[in-house]
Amino acid sequence: MPPITALLPAYNEEISIGSVVLRTRQYADRVVVIDDGSSDRTAEVALLAGAEVLRHDENLGKGAALRTGFASLNGDAVIVTIDTDGQHDPADIPRLVAPIFAGEADMVNGSRYLNGNKKDTPFYRRLGQKVLDVATNINMDGSLSITDSQSGFRAFSGQAKEVFRFGQKGLAIESEMLADAAAAGLRIQEVEIGVRYDVGSSSENPVAHGVRVLLNVLHDMELRRPLYYFTAPGLLMAGAGIFMGLDFLQTFYRGGRLEYGPVLFMMLLTLVGSFMALTGVILHSISRIMYEFRSELMMSGRASNERSYGAGKAARDN
Repeated sequence: MPPITALLPAYNEEISIGSVVLRTRQYADRVVVIDDGSSDRTAEVALLAGAEVLRHDENLGKGAALRTGFASLNGDAVIVTIDTDGQHDPADIPRLVAPIFAGEADMVNGSRYLNGNKKDTPFYRRLGQKVLDVATNINMDGSLSITDSQSGFRAFSGQAKEVFRFGQKGLAIESEMLADAAAAGLRIQEVEIGVRYDVGSSSENPVAHGVRVLLNVLHDMELRRPLYYFTAPGLLMAGAGIFMGLDFLQTFYRGGRLEYGPVLFMMLLTLVGSFMALTGVILHSISRIMYEFRSELMMSGRASNERSYGAGKAARDN
């Protein structure tokens, strides 16, 4: 089986990082901490605990930290991402990677809410999570119903790392990675994980954080599904303009007088609507080509990986 590499993005986590690294090393062959511009001793403690450390000179956000971590790896290892605030239990790593080792998934999402569990989650937090789950599932085009879109505890096959854009620098990266995986045709599964709420409390206002993540998800939906956000509104606008134009022609034919303002508004609606509709079609075509190209790369890597596993198994059997 391929080795397991654990990526741990960290920012000012000197209190918890040591124990998280030590416990993760029990289940991963390699532990890499990405110190995202911490002002405390996060990097020093991680090194003492036996992790490899990659450093950012300044705080760039979780998305940037994951980008750095993924870029440092080649495609021969199963990748696990885990938060470093102590909320996640590294003992769940074998459960996360099992579908990948079995050849059943390319990405596994650790869910706190699978099978309706974690009823002790604070109500306000669960409500916000539900809103973000719905928005993320819509952005994934309904290909899979994710129950914990904001989970930072995940596993990936080695080839899967090539499909992620890492466009979001902050915590909206969780939703973006799910959308990228779905668009590239990755096989996504969810497994149940545990979580602790008595550690890792954030100083950031949870409502403000949730709203910001939701806005980023909506913006990503706008770019990912241009037919919904450009073509459909454009056709409505152009249709309204054409309808107004036909009404004006009827009025003019009957000898009526046309007003300058409404006629100008009709022309604006028709032109802008037509431009938006055409833009959406072009963006949709471009995005499909990009995602199909990524899917082909993924399938090629998956086939190569399966051949390697088959050759290794045959050699062991002989």
